[in-house]
Amino acid sequence: MPTVYYEGEEIECEEGAVLRDVLRKAGLSVYNGRSEQLNCRGMGSCGTCAVKVEGEVSEPGKKEKARLWFPPHHPSHDVRLSCQTRVMGDVEVTKGRGLWGQHV
Repeated sequence: MPTVYYEGEEIECEEGAVLRDVLRKAGLSVYNGRSEQLNCRGMGSCGTCAVKVEGEVSEPGKKEKARLWFPPHHPSHDVRLSCQTRVMGDVEVTKGRGLWGQHV
């Protein structure tokens, strides 16, 4: 079983689980400030669940790639949308500053 490391916590999950769902199930948030209430609920359109991920995860899909081209994100920021990222092995997750977590 893969392990997700986030904010000092270690969470085991099924391979292929959606990262946002894994963290929410563990009582952890991938949102900053008001984006906790104002987000797209995992649809991949708002970009507020962006995190830096190191480890084995799925490749970004079309929807995620498209969203990461819009400000305040940019593909050079090296972040992923946790709602579109599937955990394939052990991963370390870091949430950046800013409403969208864009400052990693």
